[in-house]
Amino acid sequence: MKTQSYAIPNALAVTTAIIFVLCRILVGLFPDISFSIAQSWFHGIELGKAGAWNLTFGSFVLGLISSTITAWIIGFIFIKVLRLFAK
Repeated sequence: MKTQSYAIPNALAVTTAIIFVLCRILVGLFPDISFSIAQSWFHGIELGKAGAWNLTFGSFVLGLISSTITAWIIGFIFIKVLRLFAK
């Protein structure tokens, strides 16, 4: 397999960053429906008891950085495992 070592992790990280920013915009514009969707993704856990949205700039930056790094690491591990199975 001739896939470059960092092409998949980089693509996954950039895609995650784009989705994260779009999600943050949608949460800001439509907080109620976003809360309902988040609750459905967590199998109906009552998120109302956890508190309200924390839409500060600091939490946005932290979430963007941590999710992008996590996606890159997942992509890196994925390509290593893919190459292992491709042998």
